[in-house]
Amino acid sequence: MSNLRQDFIEFAVESGVLMFGEFVTKAGRTSPYFFNAGLFHHGATLGKLSGFYAKTLLAAERDHGLKVDVLFGPAYKGITLVAGTAIALAQVDAVHGGRDIPFSFNRKEAKDHGEKGIMVGAPLKGNVVIIDDVISAGTSVRESVQIIRAAGANPAAVLIALDRQERGGDALAVSASSAVEEVERDYGIPVISIANLDDILDYLDGASTRGLASHRGAVGDYRARYGVQRS
Repeated sequence: MSNLRQDFIEFAVESGVLMFGEFVTKAGRTSPYFFNAGLFHHGATLGKLSGFYAKTLLAAERDHGLKVDVLFGPAYKGITLVAGTAIALAQVDAVHGGRDIPFSFNRKEAKDHGEKGIMVGAPLKGNVVIIDDVISAGTSVRESVQIIRAAGANPAAVLIALDRQERGGDALAVSASSAVEEVERDYGIPVISIANLDDILDYLDGASTRGLASHRGAVGDYRARYGVQRS
């Protein structure tokens, strides 16, 4: 696990965003861990989270040739995430790839006065990267792709905080693919994550888990039952 991924998992645990225990998911599964990005609700934690997004995006540009012209944040969680990521990117030293990238986001309902429409911020053009927290059903990504393509721009990638690497379905019926895999297949765009479930398992294997190692077995069993294999 890279230092960035390890640091992110540690940060999420320390912030109370990544928790271990028993949690019932929307799909009705009993999960041994829970990740709630909505709990990054302080200025300091949001700022640090944005830094992880920025570093992951810069690494994708450098190592995988991702081209980025505009950042897009789907309402509602994506709004703060895209703004924070844009700020963090602009604050990175130019020597290390920092750039001032424009961003925009959508409204849930069209505004009928002023500038009108559903869009706020920079015009969508060129290669657009969607910034979100996680991908569950893929609804947010589908709506974002439609908005971007309707503007004549290209959805180039989706950047999320955590890939659960979990197959769809419910507690009994399990589909062949995860929501992330379905997005990549249906839209032909990569999904990039700061970290994933494998990184959580690596973290629980480590010596610095502060008493959390006892959860390793339950998370591993959950991974074996519902997980998909991703690099």
